[in-house]
Amino acid sequence: MLGVNYLKFDPMNYVMYYRNGKLIKEGKGLSFFYLNQNSSIVSIPLNSQDIPFIFKVLSNDYQKVSVQGQITFVIADPKKIGDLLDLTVNRFKSYISDDIDKLSQRIINEAQTIVGSFVQNQSVTSVLTLRNELDNELYESLKKSKIINSLGLEILSVSVLGINADPEMQRALEAKTREALQQDADKAIYDRRNFAVEQERKIKESELNTEIAVEEKQKQIAEKKMETDLTLHENENQLKQLQMESDLELETKNSDLVKLKTKNLKQEADARGYQLEAEIKAFRDVDWRVISALHSNDSDPRNNIAMAFRELASNHNKINNLNISPDLIQNLLTQES
Repeated sequence: MLGVNYLKFDPMNYVMYYRNGKLIKEGKGLSFFYLNQNSSIVSIPLNSQDIPFIFKVLSNDYQKVSVQGQITFVIADPKKIGDLLDLTVNRFKSYISDDIDKLSQRIINEAQTIVGSFVQNQSVTSVLTLRNELDNELYESLKKSKIINSLGLEILSVSVLGINADPEMQRALEAKTREALQQDADKAIYDRRNFAVEQERKIKESELNTEIAVEEKQKQIAEKKMETDLTLHENENQLKQLQMESDLELETKNSDLVKLKTKNLKQEADARGYQLEAEIKAFRDVDWRVISALHSNDSDPRNNIAMAFRELASNHNKINNLNISPDLIQNLLTQES
């Protein structure tokens, strides 16, 4: 039939079908016949969409900074955006206006405002190191944005891919960084050498202290040895003195003992002399023959014969003739042998 068309949408599109300005049906993935003359069809995509961006903004020290990233969003409330933007499609499902592009532009404008505000509060050297902070700030600010909420959008994620200064500033910062790194390297070398010198000084100081301690210890040992030697010498002298005193005392005692012994021997000799003198005096006027007779009990006949011969000898002048038999002599000689 002339003017009658058929459209079928997939489930990722929210469709609102108007006839003569009245909403006839709405929902996901609808299919229906309609007349071109009195029908309007609004198609709102429900799939997530990615919007890449790159902004050039000024830091607080008036340096250009390039911020590059991507925003992922989804239309959470199709009716809100359907009331604010013209998303009408023709029979070929193509939008008859450019409002769908305005949606992306509004998100970009809001994101640029947030990024510009963040970067303007930072110096160029600081903002280059604050990618994660900018990422979080952009995500939280877009979620709270009145424009985003009024359009019924939901921000799924924000990714800041890079923050770069302009080429000249980049080279200057690289040179500055290289210089700082070189200075750090030089300082590290200096610190290492200074540390080595300090360690060498500590080692030498420790060695010197060790030598001093060793010398002091040796001095103490020498003094102790000297004291010990002196004590030993004194003890040795004392021992010698005691030995001398002991020897002297012993000699004195020996001398006294000898004197006493001599005195005793002298007294004993005097006593024996006196005794002998008394005995001799008693026998001095006694005839020897009497004394011999007192000892006549001697059993040896030779003694008697000897006394007889002595008696004969004492009276030899009275003897005219004396005969001694050979047998007597023989007997005397035999007994003697």
